[in-house]
Order: sequence, then structure tokens, then C-alpha cells
Amino acid sequence: MTAEAPTAPVPAPALSHGRLIPVTVHFDDLDALGLLHNARYPVMVERAWTELWQEHGVRFEGDWATAGDACNAVKELRVSYEAPVTRPGPYAVHLWLERLGTTGLTYGFRFCSPDGTVTYARGTRVLVRLDPATMRPAPWSETLRTAGRALLRPAD
Repeated sequence: MTAEAPTAPVPAPALSHGRLIPVTVHFDDLDALGLLHNARYPVMVERAWTELWQEHGVRFEGDWATAGDACNAVKELRVSYEAPVTRPGPYAVHLWLERLGTTGLTYGFRFCSPDGTVTYARGTRVLVRLDPATMRPAPWSETLRTAGRALLRPAD
């Protein structure tokens, strides 16, 4: 009988686009069945986006008149749940932009394992930048557009 050498873990594939942001699922995020509550996925994604945009100076500090690109509204949210999250602990959100328009954008996301190899949920969300005085669509700043271009998913 010969013993085989243990195999080394296979490294996670490098992301071809976007960013992987660590998030934590806490015990109180689970529902009565012990699953991550369906409404918590969008909250986790929102927190990951907030962290990413804050790196680029986009943040809301209590004044809509000076909020700039943080003055935006959700037009559409779609989530597909692919596998249950059954325990608290470290996870990640993979974020990217599908489309970057003049006044709107569509971002994609995956709620996944910390290394990005296992997907639990995926979806898209459409945001519209608003003028705080009129609440009508307004153009994104060049700062956001520059950061956003780096997050665009390559065309298939």
C-alpha cells in the first residue's frame, strides 16, 4: 500500500472583472430555518458597495445638497438565490458594473464564499443619479465615471 501525498488547495481563480469585498454573516442574519434571510442579501451587497464607493470619496454625510453621486435611487433590483447560506461567518460580495450610462448604471453582484469560488446568490441593481433640488436624473461625476470604468465587466 502506498500513501499519496496530500494535494495542495487549488487557488481561487483570479477575478476577470470587478472587486471582491469581504462581508460577515452574523447569527442574527439567519431566519427561523437557520438560513440567511432573503432580505439580508441586498443589505450585504449595499454595505459592500458603500465600502467600495467610499474608497473613491463617494459618501453620504447627512446633506443631500452636497451628497453628489451618493444622491441616487434604486430603479430595479433582481436577485437569484442559488444555494443556501446556512451558517454565520466570513463571506464576500463580488461587485462589478454591467453598464455605466450618463445618469444611470447597472451593477452586477454575487454573494459568494470568501475566495469567490462558491456563489450563493447573484443579481443586478439599476441606480439613477438624482439632482437633490429637483429629484430628476442628473449626470454622474467624472470621478465616479473614472472609478466605474475600472469596474466594468468586459463584453463577452
